[in-house]
Amino acid sequence: MNEIEGIFAIWLREIKIYFREKERLVSSVISPLLWIFVFGAGFGTQMDIEGYRYQIFIYPGIAVMAVLFTSLFYGVYIIWDRKLDFLKEVLVAPITRASVFTGKMLGGATDAMIQATFILLIGFVINVPLGPLTFLAAFLMLLMISMVMTSIGLLIGANMKSPEGFNLMIGFVLWPMFFFSGALFPASNLPSWLLTLTYVNPLTYGVDALRGIILGINQFPIHLDFLILLTFCALAIGAGMRSFRKL
Repeated sequence: MNEIEGIFAIWLREIKIYFREKERLVSSVISPLLWIFVFGAGFGTQMDIEGYRYQIFIYPGIAVMAVLFTSLFYGVYIIWDRKLDFLKEVLVAPITRASVFTGKMLGGATDAMIQATFILLIGFVINVPLGPLTFLAAFLMLLMISMVMTSIGLLIGANMKSPEGFNLMIGFVLWPMFFFSGALFPASNLPSWLLTLTYVNPLTYGVDALRGIILGINQFPIHLDFLILLTFCALAIGAGMRSFRKL
């Protein structure tokens, strides 16, 4: 077995597990739909931001949120694989730990992108301005965000011993990352101390880039968002591979 075959085998296993867990598939889309149709529509009747209904304004942020939740929580499967001794069997396979991490990361990112594609399609229902090129650009940006977040989830999962500890740690990471990303409100009008937190949050640049691609509203140039996300992606993948070498 060469490295490519090993990566493909691990990726395929993760995809099969995802489709076999029907309740996971359904529950992963319920929360974003509630945010879009209940929260977004509720506030949308009372406010417009940058010329868009509030429901349309938060749509890119909710798409990023969907990817964030699925990608980060994917890291818990490393702990379950370890408890079931499946991880031990994978680690003795004749492939490098970097390939094991890559297969897992691509599997988690694919799971998140299945959900992200569904959310993008919902955009047509609520009249989000999505042309074919915009749809493709938004898909690619969400793919990069999913790779960053899945790598962070795997990094945390590789360093935790129990699902309970993982969930506790994810709670400290997930909610601040979401609320300080500008997903639900414009980040440009925040007080300086809060603005500092948003600037060190990698998700801020994902939300900003996606909002710029879909709605043309962005605080930073999109190429700067892309470069910053690419840097976070490289750092997260490097740290994740290093943690897998210690397993």
